[in-house]
Amino acid sequence: MIVITGGAGMIGSIIAWHLNTKLQRDDLVIVDHITHEEQWQNLAHRHYAHYLDKDQLMPWLEGRTDIEAVIHMGAISATTERDFNKLVETNIQYSQNLWTWCASQQVPFFYASSAATYGDGNLGYDDASIDNLRPLNGYGYSKHFFDQWALRQVSKNLPTPPSWAGFKFFNVYGPNEYHKERMASVAFHTFNQFSATGTMKLFKGTKAGVEDGMQMRDFVYVKDAAAVVNHFVTSALSKKDVPNGIYNIGTGHARSFKDLATSVMQGMQREPHITYVDMPQDLQGKYQYFTEAVMHKLASTGYTQPFHSLEDGVRDYVQNYLMQEDKYC
Repeated sequence: MIVITGGAGMIGSIIAWHLNTKLQRDDLVIVDHITHEEQWQNLAHRHYAHYLDKDQLMPWLEGRTDIEAVIHMGAISATTERDFNKLVETNIQYSQNLWTWCASQQVPFFYASSAATYGDGNLGYDDASIDNLRPLNGYGYSKHFFDQWALRQVSKNLPTPPSWAGFKFFNVYGPNEYHKERMASVAFHTFNQFSATGTMKLFKGTKAGVEDGMQMRDFVYVKDAAAVVNHFVTSALSKKDVPNGIYNIGTGHARSFKDLATSVMQGMQREPHITYVDMPQDLQGKYQYFTEAVMHKLASTGYTQPFHSLEDGVRDYVQNYLMQEDKYC
């Protein structure tokens, strides 16, 4: 069996979709703590053996010998979370407990890090080294702390899972993100705002040299993110030699929010219209104006599947999900 924590979240549920549809695996253990009243629908099309609340997982794992891999996507993912004690408990200590169990049982372990660990980008976005990074918020720091902790286990020859990888996800968008509210992608917000008002609000260019709507991100379609994770999982299960470590998951090509919003509106087959607004106070000084993943390390693992272009990913998302009566993957 394969355990997926955060399995009712966007990335976790699409990893389950990939395992169901591409690999014909339905012996999945979905672990989550659903708080949004509609989030259960992320699982409505999935086939799996068990569902557990996140607090049930560690007791359930005791004595088990039938777990082939743990895919740990569960986390507090809100960049605006201010309760650092919650971040420590959920994003650090829970991850450490799972790592320790996987190390003791020699089970492959794959977990979600984040591009938020790179902070304002002054030190670049290269996954070859994570030294001296300075995240802009507590969420990013909690992910960075666990990355550092994992690498420290390796450097000190402490117990580690036989195969492991951390994934620095860049700006993921796509189906099954509907429960994320403010933290959902700009693609999702564009669809809703434009449908309701006929325009999309984007931030003005408040930083010198940045024009309105031209803040840049490495936008990655969630189906591509899931495919990369499952590349590592299937490699581990088939005993292929893929180096352990921390990997970027992005396209390697930054695009503007203006490009993204325009693609959504064009995918709806309507004339684009954008309105520019001031950035909220709680984001000022904690906002990444540019992200772009360095992708050489992933390529070195033998991963050759192309990523969706922004236009193709948005078109699939809008036309095959958001515009459908059943928008869940």
